[in-house]
Amino acid sequence: MNVTEKCDVYSFGVVTLETLMGRHPGELISSLSNSTAQNMLLKDILDARLPLPNFGKDTHDIMLAVTIALACLCLKPKFRPSMQQVVGQFSNFKLPLSLPFHEILIHQLMTPDMLSFIQV
Repeated sequence: MNVTEKCDVYSFGVVTLETLMGRHPGELISSLSNSTAQNMLLKDILDARLPLPNFGKDTHDIMLAVTIALACLCLKPKFRPSMQQVVGQFSNFKLPLSLPFHEILIHQLMTPDMLSFIQV
């Protein structure tokens, strides 16, 4: 296996999820490639030792971090963002979801490129 920038991006996604989940996200990552992720709630993957966010900005930041992390974990390396794109997304990205935090599904935070590989 060649070590590339896309490997670093994948590792960034793993570390980001590990930070938010409080444990290694291996089980979550393996479930992303099947229909299990479609019914998985965002609140259920977060570290249970921490309170769920109460404020709009906190909610947005968590959703943004998970969305970017999931994009970094795309099975096809060519569809993963570059680290420069990741930085840009953290700086400028606005999420359109207006659901209550406790109703947000992991599936809703996945990019179209990721979803196309899951549906194949």
